[in-house]
Amino acid sequence: MEKAKARRLSQSKRYNLTGWVFLAPAALLIAVMSFYPMIRCLIYSFQKGATFANMQWYGLNNYVRMFQDTVFMQSLKNTFIYFLIQVPIMLILALILASMLNNKDLKCKGFFRTAIFLPCATTLVSYAIIFRALFSTDGFVNTILMKIGILDAPYAFLSNTTSARAIIILALIWRWTGYNMVFYLSGLQNIEYSVYEAAKIDGASPLQSFFNITVPLLKPTILLTAIMSTNGTLQLFDESVNLTNGGPANTSITMSHYIYDTTFKYVPNFGYSCAMSMLILILVGTLAFIQMKVGDKRD
Repeated sequence: MEKAKARRLSQSKRYNLTGWVFLAPAALLIAVMSFYPMIRCLIYSFQKGATFANMQWYGLNNYVRMFQDTVFMQSLKNTFIYFLIQVPIMLILALILASMLNNKDLKCKGFFRTAIFLPCATTLVSYAIIFRALFSTDGFVNTILMKIGILDAPYAFLSNTTSARAIIILALIWRWTGYNMVFYLSGLQNIEYSVYEAAKIDGASPLQSFFNITVPLLKPTILLTAIMSTNGTLQLFDESVNLTNGGPANTSITMSHYIYDTTFKYVPNFGYSCAMSMLILILVGTLAFIQMKVGDKRD
């Protein structure tokens, strides 16, 4: 009896050891490629210098400078404008589209799903060029608006602060709605049609079924997409660079774009760039924590 128990215990240890052997390479890569750079970035954020070879201690001055830097504060404001407008619209639209495309009676579901998902498969530069062409003074949008009489002359969408921000938000919604829709479709596949049929028999309208069945059952997936979208929006870079170049006069620039300019475009200041990067990390972590606390009610 004792020998059998010892044998089972030994076998359990071997299984655990095997698991750790498979996990070790991934854990090592995460530590080297993620945690170590974050620690180094934190250390550099308290230093100053044009190269990493001659960094000097600078204390909290980089963090103080951030909140006195008008361009950085503008980039912070812009990033939160994009986050507060684009993320809710995108997730709601993705959820509605997923619910519509999950209808078992809908024809050509595969075509519609692929068509809506395809924008996120396009490269960042190519889709930025498309939107710049669409909203240029001689582009498709101006042409249509002048033909139907809304505009008398071409409007410089990318040279106006409000319209430039709106174009970035529109581009983000166009590109990432299909990506989030796929997550919701995956979750909807696990909900039996019999649940909706029972609700229909009980007199529930499609809208009631959506809010009382679909949304509650997809809550973990909605939480996941909200956290991923928050992370992506707070680190927004490509759209600001390729669509508006931060303009006009830095009124559409994002935090990541400004960090890039500070590091590579202007006189290099790696310490200041690291301090701004750490603020993004803190914001992403804080918002993700709040979303998890608010969204996940499990004990």
